[in-house]
Amino acid sequence: MGRGGMKRFGRSGTSGAVAILLIAAILSGNAHAGVADLDWMSGTWSGPTGPDATLEENWIQPANGTIGAFVRMSRGGVTGMVELIVVEEAGDSLVLHIQQWDPGFVPRAAGAQHMALESLGDRTVSFRATSEGGLAALTYSRPADDTFIVEVTLADGTKIPITLKAQ
Repeated sequence: MGRGGMKRFGRSGTSGAVAILLIAAILSGNAHAGVADLDWMSGTWSGPTGPDATLEENWIQPANGTIGAFVRMSRGGVTGMVELIVVEEAGDSLVLHIQQWDPGFVPRAAGAQHMALESLGDRTVSFRATSEGGLAALTYSRPADDTFIVEVTLADGTKIPITLKAQ
């Protein structure tokens, strides 16, 4: 990587044209979105979600067209919900699948909810629901190396920002 996090191209005259085309494709939203673009999400994150309540998200490194997370919500030392999130490549975009379970591995819904990529930026990604469920949208961002923010938009439009810290 060159300065400023941009890939460095060769010195030939065509490399400048290629760089301009690449930037134009990214700005127009026509660039291929892959799970490698989400490597910044990888890690173990934890933070409070209310009185005596904690959310933990454990994101694995992207590989083989997927990235995923195991999520645990607990209150008072008891796990109240677990969740599995899988983001996979679909054509030139990304699709998020999310499923939640109550204690005893009882599903909260009949199946996973599906979301399509809405936007992808520098250490930020947003997904919008494409199937029925309790969520309308999810946005993840990492504004600092030790901070991971999840913005949950419920089906009724309520937005819940959750700030997690690196563990």
